Amino acid sequence: MNPLTFIILLVTIFSGTSIVLMSTHWFMTWLGFEMNMMAVIPVLMKKYNPRSMEAATKYFLTQATASMILMLAIIINSMYSGQWTIMNMEHFIPSTLITIALVMKLGLAPFHFWVPEVTQGVSLNSGLILLTWQKIAPLALMYQIYSSMNTNLLLLMALTSIM
Repeated sequence: MNPLTFIILLVTIFSGTSIVLMSTHWFMTWLGFEMNMMAVIPVLMKKYNPRSMEAATKYFLTQATASMILMLAIIINSMYSGQWTIMNMEHFIPSTLITIALVMKLGLAPFHFWVPEVTQGVSLNSGLILLTWQKIAPLALMYQIYSSMNTNLLLLMALTSIM
C-alpha cells in the first residue's frame, strides 16, 4: 500500500473517531462510525492475501449490520422524541437497539464471534488498530448515553459472557 494512502486512511480513522466523540447529533455520530468502518477496511487488507480479504469481508458485514441497527434505533428515537440529539432518548426500543448495535461494534459477548476470526486474518498493526482504536468511539458513546441505556440488557450480556 502506498504510504500516502495509508496516512490518509489513518487520518480518516482518527477523524471518524473525533466526530463521534464531539458530536451531539445522532446523524453525525453515525457518520463518524461509517467513516471509521470504511477507512479501516483497506487497512485490514494492507497485505493482500485470502485470509485478510476474508477478515475484511467479515468485519464489513458485521459492522454494516451494527450500523443498520444503529440507524434504525436513531430513526425510531427521532420518531418518538422528535429530536436528533444524543441526550434525548426516552423510549426503551431505541435504547435496546442502540445497546445491541454498540455491543456488536465493540465485539462484546454474545456478539463477539467475529473478533477472533477477523483478528487472525490481519497483520499485527492492523489488528492493533482494530482492537484498540476502533473501540474508542463505541465506548465513548456508551459512556455518553449510559443513563438512558438498557442496563438490564447490559447486565444480561455481561452474565452470558461469563458462561
